[in-house]
Amino acid sequence: MSASKSYSIADLAAEFRVTARTLRHYEDAGLISPARAGQNRVYSTADHARLAWIMRGKRVGFSLAEISEMLDLYNLGDDREEQRRVTLERCRKRIAALEAQRGDIDLTIAELDEFCNTLENLGEDPRLQHTG
Repeated sequence: MSASKSYSIADLAAEFRVTARTLRHYEDAGLISPARAGQNRVYSTADHARLAWIMRGKRVGFSLAEISEMLDLYNLGDDREEQRRVTLERCRKRIAALEAQRGDIDLTIAELDEFCNTLENLGEDPRLQHTG
């Protein structure tokens, strides 16, 4: 029987490019639960996997509350079926929201381009200049 790998707070902070303070925040939020060896936190492979999930969730725009809810579905005893279903549904909603934002951004860029063209043309067409 092989011993499972463990990680220090410095190990995880370096690997995931976060601060130790961030890891302690995730611990306070109940997202990860390291064991203790005296004053030191000892993170398991499960904590490592949960942290990878947390970081990915943050990168794609999920809140810590949403991430926590999805992580909590892991232990339902249904082979992660509900976790996959809920996560997939939330990912699709996030994609739809981002696509809507992209559409809004594209419209704003087009409007700004048109405005810039109008302003540039004001300087070139003497009929459009104001002679105050």
